[in-house]
Amino acid sequence: MVKFRSYFERHYPKLERAIATIALINLGLVFFDLSYLSLRPVYRQYLPAITHIYDPVKGIVAHPQTAAYQAQVDALRQQLAAPNPQPSQIETSLSNLRSWSQPLTTERVFTTPDGDDALATLQQALQFRTGQRSAQAAFDRFWSADYLSQRRWQSELTFWNSQIRPFFEANYYRKITVLGMPVDYFWLIDLPFVLIFAVDIVNRIRMSYRRNVHLTWVEAALRRWYDLFLLLPFWRGLRVLPVALRLYQVDMLNLEPLRAEAQRDVVVTVGVDIAGIAGIEIIEQMQDSIRQGDLLGLTAWIDPATDTQGEVEIVAEKEITAIAHRLYKVGVHDVLPQVQPDLEALVQHSIANTLEQLPGYPKMNHVPGLEQLSKEFRQGLSLALARGLYHTLTSSLSDQKGENISTRLQHNFRNALATALSQNNTRQDIESRLISALEKFKLNYVKALTEAGGEKLAERTELLRKQIS
Repeated sequence: MVKFRSYFERHYPKLERAIATIALINLGLVFFDLSYLSLRPVYRQYLPAITHIYDPVKGIVAHPQTAAYQAQVDALRQQLAAPNPQPSQIETSLSNLRSWSQPLTTERVFTTPDGDDALATLQQALQFRTGQRSAQAAFDRFWSADYLSQRRWQSELTFWNSQIRPFFEANYYRKITVLGMPVDYFWLIDLPFVLIFAVDIVNRIRMSYRRNVHLTWVEAALRRWYDLFLLLPFWRGLRVLPVALRLYQVDMLNLEPLRAEAQRDVVVTVGVDIAGIAGIEIIEQMQDSIRQGDLLGLTAWIDPATDTQGEVEIVAEKEITAIAHRLYKVGVHDVLPQVQPDLEALVQHSIANTLEQLPGYPKMNHVPGLEQLSKEFRQGLSLALARGLYHTLTSSLSDQKGENISTRLQHNFRNALATALSQNNTRQDIESRLISALEKFKLNYVKALTEAGGEKLAERTELLRKQIS
């Protein structure tokens, strides 16, 4: 199928490809921003540099409670690993950790979207590690000097760092603006792209307005309404529509299969209804024209009693006269020679029937010798009449006087036809029969569409499209 290309795509192809590439980059950033909070744990585990760069953009900071808790764990590790451990310092750190563990079991400290699941997971891990049934008892048991000395503190802190610490480090909260909304500086990243899109859209609107002076500014802008999604600071995910269309228009993305399938779905679902509505509307318009006398009113254009001073009536009369004259010439020069044998046979049959009705003529056929003479007489007379008629018609077109007579004959015939149609309710009867025939055709048309269904209509449309292409 031939792809429509706009004015910009035909005259500025390189600029169009550049804008489409910029739009694709912007769409990638938009999807990255929309999915960042959900994929942040993945980034932290495999690409921690991304979180260090992008956390400030989303206003993400480490949760103070879990950050202080983990700092105390690090301090305890340093105290235990010191050359001369101080029991008093170690006991103080353990006491702090036991007291800070209580809010973890009673308050909602983990505020991330999956914070509750994270807290439940680490509590179960500690309970299984210490053999305690409650989360608070597990924390108290884990952060006791007796437990760490019995189980070797190095292995226990290694367990903590590998199994528990990731949950603490993943916990965060987002800063809030004075309006009560989470901090989000993505608009600063998005702003340069929006400015580029705005300039491009304004240029398109201005060019469309200049090339189509009948359009208003609003109508020119609505010619590419989907581009407005590129300017919205919200619903940024909808930019996939204008970006996909721009990539398709510059041949960077093939949407033909999708478009063909979408068109097929439309034809299957509503094509039958649309075809039915359109067909019924056309038939009803024809019925209305017949009721108003527009169809048979063609004869009034050549009726002498009709006022034909209007330009439309004059043009219509000239056209009808020209068509009739052309049909007359075609009939005489092209049609009559082909049907002349049949015409001669018809004339011969008519002469024979006429002679049979004459008194005494049938008995003459029984007289020896007269039967053959009668047959030759009929053939000669019919041939002479048919050829004479043909010669008369052709010769009437060869000289000016004969052509004038033929024109007068056509005109008088149309006048007589118009007069005949206006008498004895002939016109009303013909109109009534035409309306009735169209009504039956309308019912059969709707029935045929219903039986065919959308699938067959779509198959026929696809077949015609392939034949055209």
